[in-house]
Amino acid sequence: QVHVVESGGGLVQAGGSLRLSCAASGVIFSINAMGWYRQAPGKQRELVAGITSGGSTNYADFVKGRFTISRDNGKNTVYLQMNSLKPEDTAVYYCKVDLRERWYDNDLRAYWGQGTQVTVSS
Repeated sequence: QVHVVESGGGLVQAGGSLRLSCAASGVIFSINAMGWYRQAPGKQRELVAGITSGGSTNYADFVKGRFTISRDNGKNTVYLQMNSLKPEDTAVYYCKVDLRERWYDNDLRAYWGQGTQVTVSS
């Protein structure tokens, strides 16, 4: 059993900052990629940023230069530092973790968190 739990969302004014955290726990042999997605009302879920086990990162164009993704492999945790927030960043932010539960698993399995609300007021 694997649990993925996000935290750190909230209400912030435009131009402000928030830091999201996401921790994976339970039966975990290894974690591959970790990522943050978001879904605004009436819109599809979209990738915000991702990070590999080796630390390589990728970002959606709309957050480049404002958001930074990082991870602590010892804590099975991924972070998203969000600066210069805009009202259009308002969404539920979800964490996704690709992992192997046991050493003999051939395939990665994706686990999602329950989401954390980020609201940016103008």
